[in-house]
Amino acid sequence: MIITATHIPAIVALIAGVLILLMPRLLNIVVAIYLIFIGLVGLGALRALHL
Repeated sequence: MIITATHIPAIVALIAGVLILLMPRLLNIVVAIYLIFIGLVGLGALRALHL
């Protein structure tokens, strides 16, 4: 996989999501799930699921 400038926001969203999950609170969990989802969509990881 070649990482380009268009992948940077997706990677940042995944990293932020994982870090937020390490220090959970209710709002943090909701934001973390959102960031992880956006990161997966941005990287195209959900294409295999045909979503």
